[in-house]
Order: sequence, then C-alpha cells, then structure tokens
Amino acid sequence: MNSVISIHALRFIVLVLTQALLFNHIHFLGYINPYPYILFILLYPVKNNRMLFIFLSFLLGLTVDLFLDSGGIHAAASVLAAYARPVFLKSSFGTIYEYQTIKFNTVEFGSKLTYIAFLTAIHHLVLFSLEIFSASKIILILQKALFSSIFTILLCTLITIIFSRNKT
Repeated sequence: MNSVISIHALRFIVLVLTQALLFNHIHFLGYINPYPYILFILLYPVKNNRMLFIFLSFLLGLTVDLFLDSGGIHAAASVLAAYARPVFLKSSFGTIYEYQTIKFNTVEFGSKLTYIAFLTAIHHLVLFSLEIFSASKIILILQKALFSSIFTILLCTLITIIFSRNKT
C-alpha cells in the first residue's frame, strides 16, 4: 500500500517538475506546447477514491498554474478531465472498465490510444478556451487545441511505451 502511494506521489512530482522545467519552454511554431503532466490523470488507478482523485487533479493543475502564472486554467482543465475520465474509460475500454480490471500495461494499444486522445483533447480544448477566452477567436482556440493535443498524445503514448513494465 505504501509503495503504491509513493509511486503516485513520485509520478506527481516528476510530472510537475518536468512540465515546469522542460516542457513549458517548448513552443513549436509559436503555439504548439506539450502538456504531458496529464499522464497523472490518465494513469491514476481506477479503483481509488474518486473525490481524492479529483482533488489531486486540482492540485496538479494548480501546481502547474503556479509555475506558469496562468491563473487557474490548468486546474480547471485538469478537474474537468478527472471528472469526465469515467466516460472516456467506459467508451475506450468497455467491459474491462465496468469490472474495474484495467491494467494499462496489458490493454490493447488501440484502446489505450483512444483513451489518451479523448482525455487529452477535452483537457486541451478547455485549457485553450479559458486561456484565449474569446468566441471571436474560435479558430485559434481549435488550432492550438488540435496541434498541442496531437503533440501531447504522441508524447504521452511514447512515455507510456517507454516506461511500461513488460512481464514476459
């Protein structure tokens, strides 16, 4: 039990620090920025307390906001992603989610990619909508959300492949 808590605490700290120190300084073409800190939300265990998970997602977003001085937009997007996560888990994994037996290292790649893509897209759409906050700039919002989502999805997929534990 303590090792599980320490793994999640370490994941939280490492993702926040790499986001703040490395990924916040990447700006391709002026508007493409990866946000792999959402891996914490993506990989958090399904069986754990949902209210604790939403609170930890809020803390994750708030910590990133403190580093970026972004006024709470990451916290809002992270809370929404955490709240909507069961819908994306059910649509991506189906019965495996209903029985709460999801092991991200053992599910098929297509389902995992669909789940990462859905959750990342909703997170980024909310994030950039709150950042720009102008209906007249909907094309810019969609453009930033789409391209940053693609980059974040590729990065998150690559990270999960590299750090997955194969038990063969």
